[in-house]
Order: sequence, then C-alpha cells, then structure tokens
Amino acid sequence: MAAERAHLAVIGAGPAGLAAALAAAGRGVRVTLIDSAARAGGQFYRQPAAGLRARRPRALHHGWRTWERLSRALAVQVEAGTITHLADHHVWLVDRVDRVDRLARMDRVARMEGMEGTERVDRSGTAHLPAGTGGFVVHALRGPLQEDPGTVRADAVLLATGGYEKLLPFPGWTLPGVVTAGGAQAMLKGTLVVPGRTAVVAGTGPLLLPVATGLAAAGVEVAALVESADPRAFLRRAGALAAQPGKVAEGAGYAARLLRHRVPLRTRHAVVEAHGEARLGAVTVAALDADGHVRPGTERRIPCDTLAVGHGMLPHTDLADGLGCRVEGVRVHVDEEQRTDVPGVWAAGETTGVGGAALSLAEGRIAGHSIAARLRGAEPDPRDRSAATRSRTRLRAFSAALDAVYAPPARWTERVTDDTVVCRCEEVTAGAVRAAVDELGAGDVRTVKLLTRAGMGWCQGRMCEPAVAGLTGCEQTPVRRLLARPVPLGVLAVAGEPTDD
Repeated sequence: MAAERAHLAVIGAGPAGLAAALAAAGRGVRVTLIDSAARAGGQFYRQPAAGLRARRPRALHHGWRTWERLSRALAVQVEAGTITHLADHHVWLVDRVDRVDRLARMDRVARMEGMEGTERVDRSGTAHLPAGTGGFVVHALRGPLQEDPGTVRADAVLLATGGYEKLLPFPGWTLPGVVTAGGAQAMLKGTLVVPGRTAVVAGTGPLLLPVATGLAAAGVEVAALVESADPRAFLRRAGALAAQPGKVAEGAGYAARLLRHRVPLRTRHAVVEAHGEARLGAVTVAALDADGHVRPGTERRIPCDTLAVGHGMLPHTDLADGLGCRVEGVRVHVDEEQRTDVPGVWAAGETTGVGGAALSLAEGRIAGHSIAARLRGAEPDPRDRSAATRSRTRLRAFSAALDAVYAPPARWTERVTDDTVVCRCEEVTAGAVRAAVDELGAGDVRTVKLLTRAGMGWCQGRMCEPAVAGLTGCEQTPVRRLLARPVPLGVLAVAGEPTDD
C-alpha cells in the first residue's frame, strides 16, 4: 500500500492562502483549500460572477497578471489532484485532535483492513506531525445558507483568514447609502454594480484610493475623496516608503487617475455628519487641526447619495484565538517561518498584520515552504525562501510606515453624539456606552458589553468593538469567541459525527 501524503488544510483562498497552498503542494503535500467564496482569490482578487460575462475584469484590479499566474497554477494542481478546492465553505471552528486518540483510531482502521497498525502509522507520515498534536478537524458550514455541516481532517493547518474593515461611527452613519469602502469595492468587483450616482469616499487608509478611482472609472461622480491623514506624515517616513518604489509608483498612478477624473482630494479632513431622512442626501466634511479637532468655520456640506467610508483594516483572529494561538494586540504572532506558537498551526497574510496583497503573497510562500519541510520531519532550507523573506522584511517596514501615517484622527470620539448608534446589531448608542463608564463604573470593553449589550448581536462585536474601545478610552484587545461565526443548533448537535468533504 502506498504511503499517505501529509495533509494540509489551508483556510482562506486569498493571496496568502493561494501562495501557501501552491508552495506546499509543489513540494508533495496534499492540500485542501477551504474558502467561503464561490471562487478563489479573496477580496483582493474578487472577480465578477461568470454569468455577468465581464469583458475586461482586469480594469477593476491592480496586479491582475499575478492573479492570472496564481489562477493557472491552482487549476493545474487541482487537475493533478494535489489541491482540493472547497468553495462556499464557511469555517466556524478548528479542533485539535489528541495524538493518542488519533493513533488509536488509525490502528483500529488498520486492523479492520487486515494490516498491522504500527506499520500503517509509520507509513502514514503522522510520525512527522509536530510534537503535541495528532492533527486537526476543520468544521465548516457549506453552501450559501450556511446550514449544511462538513469537516476536513488534516495533519496541519494554515490560517489565511484575512482581515475586515474598521469603521468608526459618526452622526448619520447608519443611514441607507452609507457603505464601507471595501463594501463599495466588492460590489463593483463582484457584481459590476455601483452603489449610487454621486459618492463621497472618506476615512483614512490606502484602500480609499482604489475605491475612489474604481467608482470614478465606473461612471460614478466622486464628489470628494476625504482623507484624515496629514500629507506631512509621509515626509517623516520617506525612507521606509521610498524603499518600495513599486508601491510609490502605484500611489502615483492612483493620484493621476484622481486628477483625470477630476476628483477633489481633501486631506486632513473628515466627514463629521451624514444627512438624510429615508436615505443619505449629503455629508458635512470639515478640516482638522494638528490635534484632530475640527477647525471652526471649515464645515462644508456636499450633496451625495453614497458615502463609502473606512478607517483601515483589522485582522481576523477568531480561529487562531480558538486554537490557543498567541495574539499580540490584534494580530496573530508568528515566527520567521510563519509558525504560530501552537504546534501544527501556521498563519499568513492579514491575520498576522494588515499589509496588503504583496506581503500576503510573500508570507504565504514562506509558510508553504516551512509546512512542506516540517511535515517531512525536516528543517526548511532558508535558501528556498530567501527572496520571499527579503520581500517580507521590506513590505513589513512599508506597512508599518503606512500604519503610522493613516492612523484615525485622535479626537474622533468627540464628534460622536450621545444619540449616535454605536452597536448596530443591538442598537446601543454612544450615550449608553458613556453612561456605562461614567455612571456605572465600567472600566473595560467586556464590562461595557455586559452592561449595555454592545457587541452581543450577530457580528459579536466585530464592527462596534473599535468604537466601544475608543469611547471608553480602553485599548482594543482580542475578544475570545467560542465560535468564529454563528452556527445553527442542529449543526452543533451533530458536531463530531463524520461528515467529511
């Protein structure tokens, strides 16, 4: 009987997951690539549905040639049977399997097949599993309704779960017509639909540039790009930024497109209020001083039916946290090989720190090399990943510089009125959050949650947590969640029964 190949489960088919899956599969590892989307690519390489017959999907993307290379390589590996791509699978839990239980189970299987159990175990590759683990079970909900359970058993796991948008509240932000910047971009990339006719793009962060230029190219009148960052902050970090000339050229390209589409750029400005009755009709923007205060007399009302707003990205850490991985601040801690401190678990891409697609690709390649070597019981050769390692070092320095430049304005909480809804799921206002601190003595986000229900709704605080932390003056810390997403009780009742994909 041929020896079984080591099996890796990659969760997330964005740049990091794809790079890791291809690197590991190319070195003999059997890979199952699990993703919630119908097609690989993640948010960055999101493509229009095939039925839309988009003639030039590349027009909405940066780095399309890289995607074409990844896509072709994935198709080759899937055809060869080295990668199994499970689309529309929403992972809600990853379980560690006790090593003793796993060996006992395999021994029972081997005896049923008339083999010596120890021979089967030795030949299976499990002898090279990282110390302390017998593998993993990935639990997912299949299909668009997310009600059909499925499981994948693997020897190792790579978490490439990406990030999600950070959105800070302001008066009127819950009006229909106010969307996240990433949501507007996803709508355009995935459905070729624009969110409105006249848009303001606002907040802070490099994502605002492709969103504004993409909407303008699609025919939307972009009335303003409102960026709260101070352009002088770029000069203070010129060294780190200039070390990535490709990124600087990319930024210059966006600037040229803004000029071509005559999009007004307002730096050191912020949207202070959104106006409308049934839906958005206008926004008020104002200039900020060096301390983040609104400069009196600078307020200007801009008519629009769409506000695409975002204040950066946060890593998805739920699955890592559930596995017991160390989380530093809001990102998963990894070593030089992209290993977490839980044996058998690697992480790459935005979950280890938001830094863009190029950094995710580099981290994915490093992780894939490491996994392939470690599952063979070998030390990875640093020469195999030297180029990716150099790229990772430069890109991490670049993203750290961007993080400093694009920090949200310090005084944003002062513009949040007491009647502004902070937690949309539970309809908790800023006034209720402030009262929990000032009148009831709450001293941390968890206590505020218990007193007000902020963060107890469907999203479990993923959207409102940064706002609650800011309003209470507390540092945002990872919140432990038992499950990474809501799960039907019927699925929980049968969890553990064999439903392998």
